[in-house]
Order: sequence, then C-alpha cells, then structure tokens
Amino acid sequence: MEQHEDLKNIEMACLDFQELDTLLLYEIMKLRQEVFVVEQNCPYLDADGVDLSSHHVTLCSRDILVAYARIVPPGISYDTYSSIGRVVTHPSYRVNGLGTQLMTYAVKNTSVLYPDHSIKISAQTYITTFYNNIGFQEVGKEYLEDDIPHISMILEK
Repeated sequence: MEQHEDLKNIEMACLDFQELDTLLLYEIMKLRQEVFVVEQNCPYLDADGVDLSSHHVTLCSRDILVAYARIVPPGISYDTYSSIGRVVTHPSYRVNGLGTQLMTYAVKNTSVLYPDHSIKISAQTYITTFYNNIGFQEVGKEYLEDDIPHISMILEK
C-alpha cells in the first residue's frame, strides 16, 4: 500500500464515552467489527460494556476514522493496571505509521489519566515487536484469546 496523501492532517482525540457523538460511535463500532470480527474471522461480542467507562482514542483524517484504541481504567480489565485495547488501524490506511502514532498518543493519555498505574495489554503475538518498540515487555506465557495467540505485555511506570 502506498502512503495516503490525506494523512498529513491527522486529528487526534481522547474522549470519554459521553463525549462520543452517535456518528463517531458508529464509525468506531464499524471499524472494530470490520477488523476484529470479519477480517480476523473471530465472532465475539464487541459491545462488552467496557466502552462505557473507557476513554476512546481516535485518529481521523478528513472526518474518516483511520485508527482507534480504547483506554480502560484500572480495576476493569486488570485489578492494578490501566489498559489499552481494541487497537486498530483501518485496513485502507495500514503501513502509514498510524499504529505508532495511535499507541504513542494512547500511552501518553493513559499516563495522564492514570499516572499511578502501569499499563497492561493483551497483545496478539504476531505484533509483539511493534509493542516492544513502544516500551511494552512480555510477561507470562502465550495464551489463546478467541482462538488467536496472545501474550500479556506491560509498560512499567
């Protein structure tokens, strides 16, 4: 894939659930389902209730949602860690460096929201090098989540 010309003006936002308008929420759910359910052939309930207490990181270009992640407070996914999950880049915009922009922005905002907590993620194992480059380290053993190999990773404070 080639670099998209319209990615020069990326707008980044970190919004709590109440700040999402219905159109943006629809685009978030559509992107997550397009990638995690359809592309990865993994039927699961995406609307898991966690969105309601999470912050939502969006990268948009010309009003198109090109990348997304959600920031989960401590005590929901992990007792003593904050978390970043549902990390996704729109299929038409991959290999443009958006994943790194997304995660860097998400980590920064997670650290502001939950400064006393390290960040723990459940990473698909094929992409651990990507997360290593951001500062995350593997912990524990590989496991299956929705029939996809994952490993826990932590970014210590």
